Amino acid sequence: MPDKKTPSFEEALKELEDIASQLSSGDLPLEKALELFEKGMKLKAVCSKRLDKAAEKIKILIEKDGTIEEKDFSLDDN
Repeated sequence: MPDKKTPSFEEALKELEDIASQLSSGDLPLEKALELFEKGMKLKAVCSKRLDKAAEKIKILIEKDGTIEEKDFSLDDN
């Protein structure tokens, strides 16, 4: 469970979207833009870390010859 200082994935993603919107406007002073960019990079790291952990947990169970086999998740599997 995330602590009070670390936002949830959804909160971090929403904040990243807000930052991207502000940066895209082009109406920010350089210092504010750099501050938001730095904050966005930290939020991106939070999201990436959470997605990596989720991917590690995703397993596909395949029944084969009466036994259950664990297989790492891959988008390439059909």
